[in-house]
Amino acid sequence: MARLLPQRSDWVAVRRNPGRDVLAGLTVAVVALPLALAFGVTSGLGAQAGLVTAVVAGAVAAVFGGSNLQVSGPTGAMTVVLVPVVAQFGATGVLMVGAMTGVLLLGLALARLGRYVRYLPTPVIEGFTAGIAVVIALQQVPAALGVAGAQGEKVWAVAVDSVTRFVADPHPAPVVVALGVAAVMLLGARWRPRLPFSLIAVAAATVLAQVTPLGLTPIGTLPAGLPATSLDFLDLHAAAALLPSALAVTALAALESLLSASVADAMSVNEQHDPDRELFGQGLANLIVPVFGGIPATAAIARTAVNVRAGAGSKLASLTHAVALMGIVLVAAPWVSHIPLAALAGVLLATTVRMVEVSALTALVRSGRGDALVLALTFTVTVALDLVTAVAVGLSVAVVLALRAVARSARLEQVALEPGDHSAEEHRLLAEHIVAYRLDGPLFFAAAHHFLLELTEVADVRVVILRMSRVSTIDATGAHVLGNAIARLQRRGITVLLSGVVPEHEHILDVLGVADRLRRDGHVFPDTPTAIRYARTHVLPAGSGQ
Repeated sequence: MARLLPQRSDWVAVRRNPGRDVLAGLTVAVVALPLALAFGVTSGLGAQAGLVTAVVAGAVAAVFGGSNLQVSGPTGAMTVVLVPVVAQFGATGVLMVGAMTGVLLLGLALARLGRYVRYLPTPVIEGFTAGIAVVIALQQVPAALGVAGAQGEKVWAVAVDSVTRFVADPHPAPVVVALGVAAVMLLGARWRPRLPFSLIAVAAATVLAQVTPLGLTPIGTLPAGLPATSLDFLDLHAAAALLPSALAVTALAALESLLSASVADAMSVNEQHDPDRELFGQGLANLIVPVFGGIPATAAIARTAVNVRAGAGSKLASLTHAVALMGIVLVAAPWVSHIPLAALAGVLLATTVRMVEVSALTALVRSGRGDALVLALTFTVTVALDLVTAVAVGLSVAVVLALRAVARSARLEQVALEPGDHSAEEHRLLAEHIVAYRLDGPLFFAAAHHFLLELTEVADVRVVILRMSRVSTIDATGAHVLGNAIARLQRRGITVLLSGVVPEHEHILDVLGVADRLRRDGHVFPDTPTAIRYARTHVLPAGSGQ
């Protein structure tokens, strides 16, 4: 536990250049403000929930997290999971999911599981990232079209209903504002990447809405401070029903946070995050945020990248970002409440475009049919069904394809026996009556039965030598099949010798009784030449006399 808590060494970097860190934090706050508002609205809990999350989670994760450069807050991936929770359980369901997520993340940190996130297949990550981008874009359709009360069980159904209603009674102003804000953000980022075009575009749209009768819907009144909620949302009876959503949010929080930290490390010099401490910080943040009415949070790759590019070098930058947003909540809440929903929809539409790396998707599609299949399935299920099912389907298909590839790498190859100093007659006899097979690669359940069929087809031999030195791994199924193959050969009167069994494989062979009888008969040898000599001097003479 002490290893996961803040250390004095964490703050050594603060003394290097605090002014630069403060400036970087203020820059990130300007970028994060419209995103926090937009994600709060999209989640269903309102703009204030997004701001609260950015302030509280940003501060807690900055202090307790395992990265010096990470910036945390509400993200689009979270809203994809939270919208159905709001529809079924209301705001208290979201708060409960946040608290459960905090507990689960703390458990992952204490179990030191952060390091294993790196093993998640890239096609799964890219597939659900692209799927999330499409889902977020579909969620913005009602606000971008100025349609209220659209119906549908899935986000794509709501989007279709919104388009139908818009066609029946079109209002062009929200569309123009949403597309205008998105265009300013995307074009401005190419022209001057350091300028906060999201804030500029939202401010311009707000002013335009106030001075012209466009009829744009504002986000509504914000609290002038951090609201506190009662703890009555901690309903243990609802925990079982909310557990799938909590697991999905936990997986997203862990994945997005650790990926973001890895990106930050790659963008900086001599930075290395602690994955378990990062999960611990995110867990504490999600445990505290619901008390103030916020939504589940995670590290945000876009905001973290801005932080690094702005020159951040310590936790002071992300902490400054949270304090600056808190100042906006206290001072500028009345002005923020006039921001049009269509403008925030434009912010998120531009964000979804940035989320998708077309070059990465194209490279994966071209890399092989297996990766393309996993990518397409994960993307399709994310958009059509839900994120949890998408990740489960993507991982399952990826595991099956990986097992097939590994199984194909296992080979049973007949090898030539070197004659050495032996006469031509001895070598001819050896070739006629002894066959040696070299096992290469893993011998596990996916490859074992193919191995059994191939091995038991040998004929016209008296001795089979199995060279085990190149077996990379062996599981219970592989050992069991190996034992069956040996038994079948022995029933046909063929003597089986093992050579080169590595120490780490001896235990499982002994436990399953594969090598016991062979050892008792003296048929296990440290190397193949010893096994060959034994076959010539002990086995073949007995067979020749029959």
